[in-house]
Amino acid sequence: MKPRISMITLGVDDLERALRFYRDGLGLKTEGIIGQQFEHGAVVFFDLQAGLKLALWPRQSLAHDSGIALTASGATEFALGHNVGSKAEVDAVMRQARDAGAVIAKPAQDTFWGGYAGYFQDPDGHLWEVVWNPQFLPPDTE
Repeated sequence: MKPRISMITLGVDDLERALRFYRDGLGLKTEGIIGQQFEHGAVVFFDLQAGLKLALWPRQSLAHDSGIALTASGATEFALGHNVGSKAEVDAVMRQARDAGAVIAKPAQDTFWGGYAGYFQDPDGHLWEVVWNPQFLPPDTE
């Protein structure tokens, strides 16, 4: 398998609420909800970076499409990492997420490996790490 991940899909309980959080609260660009004319088709897409999209899809639709029973989820199943260019940017993104309705799971702080990071959960409980790693700076900060 070649590393060609192009879509990260988050199952959400309330598509409208998730749309407001990511679009209005975090400022991600989207055309809004599309595919509503299809049963289990309503979805929201955001462009994250070249070749990578974030999709929000109702958990019931994801369960239907995959053939897997709808079950409870846990926040520690995975985390999405958002790498930024400075400690100040970590703090700013954490404030933005909190102001948008996120739960701060772990306030930003220095890490044992020399970086600076914090965690928040979106309204559906998905875990995001906002991190400044001086050894792994995003390309737009170099």
